[in-house]
This record gives sequence, C-alpha cells and structure tokens, in this order.
Amino acid sequence: MDDQAQRVLFLCTGNSARSIFGEVIMNAMANGRFIAYSAGSHPASRVNPMTIELLHKNRLPTAGLRSKNWDEFAQPNAPRLDFVFTVCDDAAGEVCPTWPGQPVTAHWGVEDPATVEGDEEAKRKAFLSAFTTLRRRMELFLSLPHGKIDKLALSQRLSAIGKS
Repeated sequence: MDDQAQRVLFLCTGNSARSIFGEVIMNAMANGRFIAYSAGSHPASRVNPMTIELLHKNRLPTAGLRSKNWDEFAQPNAPRLDFVFTVCDDAAGEVCPTWPGQPVTAHWGVEDPATVEGDEEAKRKAFLSAFTTLRRRMELFLSLPHGKIDKLALSQRLSAIGKS
C-alpha cells in the first residue's frame, strides 16, 4: 500500500452494512489516493448478506470483508488515520477512542438498511438507498481539493457532504 495514500475509517455500530459500503466504495473509487477501512462499536457477527449481494451486483470486491471492532484502529500498531466518518446516528453519539494523529472527523449519517422491515423488495431498496447515498458522498469527497484547503475548511466541507 502506498505510504502517501491517506487513510479513512468508516464507523457504525454493527459494521455490517453502511460502514462496509463506505470501505469498499472508497477503495474502489479512490485509485490508491485513499485507503479505507471500516469498524463498529458493537460489530455484528458477520457482514449482512444483502450488503455482500449488492456489492457483488456492482462488481465490487468482497473478499476478506468482516465486521471489526473499532478498538482495532485505536491500537498503537494500527494504521494512522487521516479521516474518520461516522455513518450512523448511534456511532455519532458514542464516545470514540482517541485516534492517533488527530484525524478530520465528520458525521455522514445514513439510515440503517439492516433495520428495515418488510418484504425482500423493501429491504433491497433500503440497501440500495444506503449504497447510493454513500457512493455520492464519496464522489463529493474525492472531488475536494485535498491538500489545497486548510483543515477547518475541509472539516466544514465534509460536514456539508454528510448533510447532502
């Protein structure tokens, strides 16, 4: 992996859908400029099967995906993080570990597709909505003039992306 690439962590509670989407989409779109990871405060026992299904449908890699505890990224030997995005309301309200290097943080809340009730079609629509929302936010994030704006301006733009 490129030492010049910036590292991004997507956080959620279960790390089975939205944060996994963030990790995979960012890695696919960033062309090595960013390396993304995901984790949860209370990780699920596995990645949601509908997450895997939608990633396959979009020809995105799923090998090695697993629900991880965010503690893995607060360890001394963990990757240095440049950005931390919370993608669910529960994670945004929780006390996060101290992240080495003081990364830029923002909340990019997305409704949890795993909690949607109803038939398979309703659930698939919810997963697609979360996926599409996060992909659009990645496009906006990747279009920012990284390295040309200060940390405060960058933080403000990232917060605005989370509201889009």
